[in-house]
Amino acid sequence: MKKVLTIAGSDCSGGAGIQADLKTIAAHRMYGMSAITALTAQNTTGVFGILQSTPEFLASQLDCIFTDIFPDAVKIGMVGSVPLIRVIAQKLREYAPKNIVVDPVMVSTSGSKLLEEDAAGALCRELLPLATLLTPNLPEAEALSGLHIRSPEDMIAAARKISEVYPSAILVKGGHSGGSADDLLFAGGACHWFSSPRILTENTHGTGCTLSSAIACNLAAGAALPDAVRRGKDYVTGALMDGMDLGRGNGPLNHCYAMRPGLPWLEF
Repeated sequence: MKKVLTIAGSDCSGGAGIQADLKTIAAHRMYGMSAITALTAQNTTGVFGILQSTPEFLASQLDCIFTDIFPDAVKIGMVGSVPLIRVIAQKLREYAPKNIVVDPVMVSTSGSKLLEEDAAGALCRELLPLATLLTPNLPEAEALSGLHIRSPEDMIAAARKISEVYPSAILVKGGHSGGSADDLLFAGGACHWFSSPRILTENTHGTGCTLSSAIACNLAAGAALPDAVRRGKDYVTGALMDGMDLGRGNGPLNHCYAMRPGLPWLEF
């Protein structure tokens, strides 16, 4: 059985963060592990409190995982402070896992800020250079590239600019655009477009967490990067199309839609 580690914050409402990641990993028939960077008090309407792990406790979590059940892929989500970023970077360099997917989480779907002011620079210096794949949404891609993104050509320019700084592949997610939900994978100087129709739903809480975890699962299974992205995007599309409607705000998607009787399990 393949093993996938998520390093992220907890979402007590279950739609994003660690909870979304572990559901996604289970849906891919893999063994999920977690190192929790923060506890959050949040629901579909917003984030109401954040209690961060201490650097020492996060380091202990990572040591326990890497020295016992070594992961085949690592997904990194919410990391809110400089000391936590440095701990994660140190442990990644120490244990050198393969298939590191970093979702550079800066704000939640509801618009709540999840990254301290001084942490953005540390994220860029310490953690992003270690990634196999970065998965910024459009606002995050703008922040990383310094460019305004208004078109597919802008997405290419931003991905190219980011790749000049970081050696990883870049997946610029187009879900924040007003048109179709097209994503751009820029890897090895080549562009790969992944197109899908926009699903008319407000229940998008945790889509970024879910996509990065699904891609990590497919990389753990040995899929080539473009295939891993395509399969991850297909999984998220299915979870959105399931039409689950929970909460009073941006509701969650159904991570376990493919596990219902009569539906085929995800294939690799």
